[in-house]
Amino acid sequence: MKRIIVGTAGHIDHGKTALVKALTGVDADRLKEEKERGITIDIGFADLTVGDVHFGFVDVPGHERFVKNMLAGAHGLDLVMLVVAADESLMPQTREHFDICRLLEIKAGLIVITKCDMVDEEFAELVEAEVSEYVAGSFLANAPILRVSSRTGAGIEQLKKTLAELAKQVAERDKAAVARLPIDRVFTIKGFGTVVTGTLVAGQIKTGDELEVYPSDGLRAKARGLQVHGKSTNEAFAGERTAINLQGIDLNAVARGQALAPAGRLRATQMLDVRLQLLKSAPRPLRSRSRVHLHIGTAEALARVVLLGQPELAPGAAAFAQLRLEAPLLALPNDHFIVRGASPIVTIGGGVVIDALPNKHRARDRAKVVANLEALAAADAVERLALLAEMAGEAGADYAALAARSGAPDAVIKQAADKWLKTKRLVSASTNPVRLIARAPFDDLAKRVRTTLKDFHQKSPLSAGMGREELREKLFAHTHADIFRAVITQLAERNEVAAEKDLLRLASHKVALTVEEQAAKDHLAKLYADAALEPLALE
Repeated sequence: MKRIIVGTAGHIDHGKTALVKALTGVDADRLKEEKERGITIDIGFADLTVGDVHFGFVDVPGHERFVKNMLAGAHGLDLVMLVVAADESLMPQTREHFDICRLLEIKAGLIVITKCDMVDEEFAELVEAEVSEYVAGSFLANAPILRVSSRTGAGIEQLKKTLAELAKQVAERDKAAVARLPIDRVFTIKGFGTVVTGTLVAGQIKTGDELEVYPSDGLRAKARGLQVHGKSTNEAFAGERTAINLQGIDLNAVARGQALAPAGRLRATQMLDVRLQLLKSAPRPLRSRSRVHLHIGTAEALARVVLLGQPELAPGAAAFAQLRLEAPLLALPNDHFIVRGASPIVTIGGGVVIDALPNKHRARDRAKVVANLEALAAADAVERLALLAEMAGEAGADYAALAARSGAPDAVIKQAADKWLKTKRLVSASTNPVRLIARAPFDDLAKRVRTTLKDFHQKSPLSAGMGREELREKLFAHTHADIFRAVITQLAERNEVAAEKDLLRLASHKVALTVEEQAAKDHLAKLYADAALEPLALE
């Protein structure tokens, strides 16, 4: 069965929750305050099966005060329903929600004009024309536009059929990807303990899997039980609303904004290298080192934007930037994010993560950094791993580091390693664990070894060789020991360097004495031989 996540978007009181209820029979407003006030405050969920497609609906609040809650539910969507009330047409949150959908690069969706029983045909046509003009040039430019009434049920069956048709065009999610579930709810059930829920955005989780909470101080737990859309199961797949009973974790140790993934697989971060797009509607240019609210997955964090190569970003423009976060979160390459201004707190832009575990960049390195980010942004999964190994320089990278930095599954990492080792773009410094280093820094280290030994022999021609540890400390102090061994092994195999016990020398080097030196050596030997057991004075 195909699994599709559908999100609502639109202004407050335009009928998003009523529409989800008309489709599924489920009232997504679960909070007491929501029912008392008649408005959606937090994200709600419902599901529907149409043929061989299972839809999970994420209903989001439309009030401007709850946009951060809307953003917690807007990640991981396959389709979006842009909801516009026939009696009001486009409104401020319609525009903001639509901007968010575009920045998150949601690929497909449809437009639903609700409350059509409240207007005549002519007015409904005007609203439809206005919405069509507004979405022109966007991912919804040729999307279906349906008129419905959640009160009378008019158009609801046609909406279900249209959703099923759109679902056929949605690509299946990769079940082999590393599992990741951004947490949006945490609660406890008597007799079971802590339960977390979220949309499984990648991979699959089985009962008994050991999971880690990111970010945390290594907080791990087994998945004691799983539910998908309220039904118990032994396995959850990407694209499903999933609840997980975590064994042995305190309720207060987990919160919205954290994420679950396989234990020890990934790493939380406080820096992100990104491509940042500023909305044309942004109130002012964004200056480098400005403070913003970052929303990614279900997480929110304050961040400082360091633009790479320019002092400010104009409305409508895009640039590479480093986001320096005030609190850690979990992110991976190709994750999309939203930024909102510090004051006023409005959506000003968004973008995509290029490198989730970068170093802090220095101003003089920014041209090289931008070149690396351009290459990473254009790379597929296999090429990306080669680039990450190259960017690691002479330090190299093991499988664990490549897995954490790329988010790639083991099969992809192995495929990439096999390909690039075969073409000699990368070198294997060790096999258990596998540690890779790019060819250029490896060859440079080998060259420096030869140069250092040559200089040593010139300065100490009578020495049999340079101490192995002395050479390692001089050239490989900041490099893994496996790489040092691999460089020396390759030089020895090529008969360029000879290793004798704890000494290293150029294979061509031999201790050769001059006539005078040989005479002095013979004289000293004779003196000691004649002295027998009697020690000689230094003179």
